[in-house]
Amino acid sequence: MTTRAIQPRWYTVREVAQMLNFSVSKTKILIAEREIRSIKIGGSRRILPEWVDEFVTNQVEGAEDGWTFARSR
Repeated sequence: MTTRAIQPRWYTVREVAQMLNFSVSKTKILIAEREIRSIKIGGSRRILPEWVDEFVTNQVEGAEDGWTFARSR
């Protein structure tokens, strides 16, 4: 008998924060600003894996050359 690991169908806000190396509060702000899509189920927010991927893709595409630095004046 072969066992298979169950892949999560969605993530919690805390899990997404850990994946992106953000604080939970920063992740909540991104959700509130609709930068990261989410759904509310009962009293909890959930985020589909593809929505995390979508956020990362949007961030990369939004950068001019993949590198962003504060400009010195």
